[in-house]
Amino acid sequence: MPEPRPGAAPRGVLVTRPEPDAAETAARLATLGWRPVLAPALVLSSRHFRPLRAQALLLTSRAAARALSPWDIPVLAVGEATAEAARERGFTQVFAADGDAVAMVAFCAERLDPKAGPLLLAIGEGYSIELAAALRAQGFRVVRRVVYAAEESIEFPNEALDALRNHEVSHALFFSPRSARCSVRHLTACGLSEALRGVEAIAISPRVAAVLEGLPWRSVRTATRPDQDHILELLGPT
Repeated sequence: MPEPRPGAAPRGVLVTRPEPDAAETAARLATLGWRPVLAPALVLSSRHFRPLRAQALLLTSRAAARALSPWDIPVLAVGEATAEAARERGFTQVFAADGDAVAMVAFCAERLDPKAGPLLLAIGEGYSIELAAALRAQGFRVVRRVVYAAEESIEFPNEALDALRNHEVSHALFFSPRSARCSVRHLTACGLSEALRGVEAIAISPRVAAVLEGLPWRSVRTATRPDQDHILELLGPT
């Protein structure tokens, strides 16, 4: 990646999503000519899970897909990125909804039969309670099973602290409400609020953007679709 020109605008992009997704985003940023600055807000770990009989397996994140070993069951993923992660794990009957929980509920209501058996919702600890309630309102029996846990990171990385204090960051990317909340706490605790006045926050959804409103960002923008490609589009040219 070329070195910045003297006097050029900062090209650092703060990446707050957990590993291994943070490394993937960093590689995309580097290819586009940006300098990734990693500050994962969450640390993921798999939980023991035993497959259950169900008419379909529902996945709302790539973390859930990666925590599972495949078995013979139709899979409905929240979006194409999660669907691809499920295929990489070895699931063969994989369908993708249009990117969010509302689309998943609509997909199930249109294509699945509440009388055909329960839906198995594989989740991170504490996630997808609203989705389960919305599916039950459509008449489905929903079995929620925790397949991974997401713990908040203990501290903000020194490299990210230095980059923000030295005004080397132009954008910050946020992929979930929980990681955004954790990042906001770290940024506030480290006394970095003023350093954010030159940083544009980019959120994957309106829910995430709402978490960010309390800090003095240069601006807060929201992706037109809830996926990484549309987040990266908002960076513009380097």
